[in-house]
Amino acid sequence: MKKETAIKLFESQKVRTIWSDDDEKWYFSIVDVVSVLTDSLNPQVYWRVLKKRLIDEGNETVTTCNALKLKAADGKMRLTDVADTEQLFRLIQSIPSPKAEPFKLWLAKVGYERIEETEDPELGFDRAMETYLKKGYSTAWINQRLKSIEVRKELTDEWDNKGVKKGQEYALLTDEITKAWSGKIVKDYKKYKGLKKENLRDNMTNLELVLNMLAEATTTEISKEKKPKNFAENKIIARQGGTVAGNARKEIEAKSGKKIISNLNAKELKKITNQKKKLE
Repeated sequence: MKKETAIKLFESQKVRTIWSDDDEKWYFSIVDVVSVLTDSLNPQVYWRVLKKRLIDEGNETVTTCNALKLKAADGKMRLTDVADTEQLFRLIQSIPSPKAEPFKLWLAKVGYERIEETEDPELGFDRAMETYLKKGYSTAWINQRLKSIEVRKELTDEWDNKGVKKGQEYALLTDEITKAWSGKIVKDYKKYKGLKKENLRDNMTNLELVLNMLAEATTTEISKEKKPKNFAENKIIARQGGTVAGNARKEIEAKSGKKIISNLNAKELKKITNQKKKLE
């Protein structure tokens, strides 16, 4: 099963999802859905109790549910009970909630949007733009972020073509690129910004994003030309791509007299922006 994970928002509440290319379906974290519908302080316990009751009743909704790996609150990939749209529609009937009907409409919309985006990929970017705007990001930053997603996708496609394995090998190569241009591996960079499970790129300044894009785009181009045959060669190329952006960073810092790598995260950057607007 080729899988693509994503976070979907229902009334600002996160629902972890995973797309399967094999059967062309979204699968949704049941615990997240329970949390949305019930506002329970412990949705995992709520789901365990409900699951047992449904099994005792002979309800096949839960007996056929899959368990797939999704990112947990601690940042690790853990097996999580998931259900497709049809299963969720049946499951919702067992959960008394005033949000049931709006959530059903949301489920149908998520499925329809995926079909639309397959036929017209630009719609995916439009919806990403809308999501970031709702989170309070500026239009200029969002444009950079969307471009960075495109650049990253080109790099991971190149890695796939060269036999790089998703997961640990992706992470190791990303660390090589990031350290070469910023001086920090991803874990240390996130720690520097006070982040835990948040996405590092979502917490970069415009210039940090630009340099990260330069590093990844350069790595892609070098890889296409040098055609690495194994992971060790990919690692060398990742370092080379990151070094190009690292040299650019040093030159900008030398000319501007300011450090590029910022310890500010998105939350703090938004506060500064809002304060400037009030002063204006």
